[in-house]
Amino acid sequence: MDKYSFLNAAHTAYFADLYDQYLKNPDSVEPSWRAFFQGYDFGSESFGAEGGTVEAVSTQIPENLQKEFQVVKLIDGYRTRGHLFTATNPVRARRKYAPTLEIENFGLSESDLDTVFNAGEILGIGVQSLREIRKHLEAIYCNSIGIEYMYIRNPERMQWIQNKLNVNDNQPNFSADEKKHILKKLNEAVSFESFLHTKYVGQKRFSLEGGESLIPALDALIEKASEYDVKEFVMGMAHRGRLSTLTNIFGKSAKDIFSEFDGKDYEQEVFDGDVKYHLGWTSDRVTDAGKKINLNIAPNPSHLETVGAVVEGITRAKQDDKYPDNPSQVLPIVVHGDAAIAGQGLVYEIVQMAQLDGYKTNGTIHIVVNNQIGFTTNYLDARSSTYCTDVAKVTLSPVLHVNADDAEAVVHAVLFALHFRMKFKRDVFIDLLGYRKYGHNEGDEPKFTQPLLYKAISKHRNPRDLYAEKLIAEGIIDNTYVSKLEADYKNSLEEKLEDSRKIKNTEITPFMSNEWVNYSPAQEDEMMQPVDTSYAKEGLAKITKVLSNLPKDKKFIRKISRLIESRQTMFDENRLDWAMAEHLAYGTLLEEGYDVRISGQDVERGTFSHRHAVVKVEDSEEEIILHNNLSDTQGRFFIYNSLLSEYGVVGFDYGYAMASPQTLTIWEAQFGDFSNGAQIMLDQYITAAEDKWKLQNGLVMLLPHGYEGQGAEHSSARMERYLQMCAKDNMFVVDCTTPANMYHLLRKQMKANFRKPLIVFTPKSLLRHPLVVSSVDEMANGSFQMLIDDAKAKADLVKTLVFVTGKFYYDLLEEQGNLGREDIALVRIEQLFPLPVEDIRKVLGKYKNADDIVWAQEEPRNMGAYSHMLMHLDEAMTFRAASRRPYGAPAAGSSVRSKKRHQEVIDFVFDKTKNNQR
Repeated sequence: MDKYSFLNAAHTAYFADLYDQYLKNPDSVEPSWRAFFQGYDFGSESFGAEGGTVEAVSTQIPENLQKEFQVVKLIDGYRTRGHLFTATNPVRARRKYAPTLEIENFGLSESDLDTVFNAGEILGIGVQSLREIRKHLEAIYCNSIGIEYMYIRNPERMQWIQNKLNVNDNQPNFSADEKKHILKKLNEAVSFESFLHTKYVGQKRFSLEGGESLIPALDALIEKASEYDVKEFVMGMAHRGRLSTLTNIFGKSAKDIFSEFDGKDYEQEVFDGDVKYHLGWTSDRVTDAGKKINLNIAPNPSHLETVGAVVEGITRAKQDDKYPDNPSQVLPIVVHGDAAIAGQGLVYEIVQMAQLDGYKTNGTIHIVVNNQIGFTTNYLDARSSTYCTDVAKVTLSPVLHVNADDAEAVVHAVLFALHFRMKFKRDVFIDLLGYRKYGHNEGDEPKFTQPLLYKAISKHRNPRDLYAEKLIAEGIIDNTYVSKLEADYKNSLEEKLEDSRKIKNTEITPFMSNEWVNYSPAQEDEMMQPVDTSYAKEGLAKITKVLSNLPKDKKFIRKISRLIESRQTMFDENRLDWAMAEHLAYGTLLEEGYDVRISGQDVERGTFSHRHAVVKVEDSEEEIILHNNLSDTQGRFFIYNSLLSEYGVVGFDYGYAMASPQTLTIWEAQFGDFSNGAQIMLDQYITAAEDKWKLQNGLVMLLPHGYEGQGAEHSSARMERYLQMCAKDNMFVVDCTTPANMYHLLRKQMKANFRKPLIVFTPKSLLRHPLVVSSVDEMANGSFQMLIDDAKAKADLVKTLVFVTGKFYYDLLEEQGNLGREDIALVRIEQLFPLPVEDIRKVLGKYKNADDIVWAQEEPRNMGAYSHMLMHLDEAMTFRAASRRPYGAPAAGSSVRSKKRHQEVIDFVFDKTKNNQR
């Protein structure tokens, strides 16, 4: 008897369903069945192979059951590859892929079309003919929506997706009123762009034409999200379509947009502003169901995808602050361009954050406005991947490719994305395939580089007219309906244009102003004012006790136990080191109700093993965070080791600080110059956003800096770059030398009634330097010192006055002690920007007998703070500069050479005849 004859006795639907489960997830089926299906697949693939000697398992299976398996494989083929054969491209012919989904490629033939198969039950259509099964598969997978999801391999998510796709064969099913509403939003998108095109000929507006269905999609997304009790949206998007989104979704008055087009000056005196398609907006919208949703579209620069990281940070801050029990109530949306999402590495960094404890936001809806072209670059030259969205597969996120001309399909796909996000709290991607009607901007001629494509586009009708034709055919509207919609909308735009031209200046509305009610922008004079950062000794003692005691019932590595206990010893001996200063700063702020968030590479322990804010239980690796045990009324302490990213993480933390001014938000670099990986964030947001977008931000960047012979990449935080970007009142730049000053600096950052980015060049070797200690009294009763005078110097004896910053002070101090020189004063400039010019001038006046004034730095002459001093202090022109010679690299790779150069600078400080610059 045939060894597989037992299969005749069972219902074939059971086998078909079991085989479908096996194809989704082999490990989900019972081992003996898994072995059988593996044999069947192997036999099917081997049968008929030239030179094959393996006896095909499939030939021993009853023919009717074998056909069932082949139909299941056909279904699996559509699920896996159907997206390659869709009608999703409105203006280009699809590339050809092989093999196709013809039934012959699955061992079936035309003669099988009317045979009934139990496999139809997998699609939710019951027992059906192959003809019907194929019809349903074409409708689900190869119409206006193509979906990629079979790589997910998570049975629950896979089954949910398949069940969702089987509803109406993945076809929209909207009521007549819903269809009219989609048409209304399409008309707004089309009419807005044509109005601008007429009124502002040749002006850049990054038109949405060719992708107008984005507007009804976003509208539907917001309305439906309210049913899930979503309270806030945070959106980031490229330039294309931004103006239409602002007015037609976010409710920004077209009058304000017209004022921006007219290029008027700003109401605000101390404000530079930015171009109209960079500006952000915050508004409240009441949905049709009467629910209020807060909408935020973040301001963003021209640098592609930069805003994505900021959006995620804003979202997480809102989730932490307002909705800790249900973070899904804040929903991030990031709108990408096709060339940007494929070409910008930042997207990968953001995607890798999606499931990490420190950065997850319960799922982002990514929408790609796919023009199928960059500036002038065809998609075939813009990526190697099949799709621009292939980065989605990193996190096993589903991707829906949708024809932008099919407005109902677009809305349907976006609602699918919403349901998936709310169910699984994971990312989902929408690839909206459309076109770009004009060039990259409206003054560009695209026919220069894509003549054939733009010949087709010039003849192509807009999606509103295509959809109106469909609704007319369905009898939902008549021929006059659209012309009335268009006339009414354009009349309202004409009125707003007329109103805008009566206004002399443009006023920029601050982004997320509700979060910043109690904070006022500060100019330089206010930045220089002292802030009370004192804290009672009794409170410091209480915090120290908590931070010095690990749970007694858990086992810890002996060395870490000693380290934690030493905190109490330091306090008792009145010699607090750098790490203790940090801990007390965080602890006091937490006790005062502020939150603290620290992230970066290895920050939990600290790159230099100084922090130990997270302690691991030895036998379980349970995490103990003592900072969260201070009191019942304290703030929250968050600390996260980041992924190995600078650009993405700095952007995230900047966004977090933007949305949560009550949180001390810190990003720490592993080594200072690693921040150069985030240079775009520094240039576009951290240093310029207050001027461009009126955005205050209190992000703290800790950048380890100091020349200890560790080579070019582990010495300099490139302070010259930060100092070059300093202007007026845009940020603080500090190079502390004492634990107490660091303590007061961190407290000052939160106690002030304004927020500025704070750049801190932190030490490495000073973390354990015996002289780098402060007393409890200096913490309790001191304040931040912008300049520290030489307490031991006798002014009348001083002949050489040395200004220095950072760790180099201690090198000079040691040499001064070795030489026994009392004629030298070492004065530390702790705050480099805003530079304490008046304090420096007081010091110059004090040491009136000094005829040799030195600026000393360990960095090369073309780096460090020397050029900054020349720019901001007139007297610096007369200073004798002691530094390394100018170099292209910050430091030598050879420790011997590095020490030699270092000593040469030290020698020159104390003896001007040893000029190492000549």
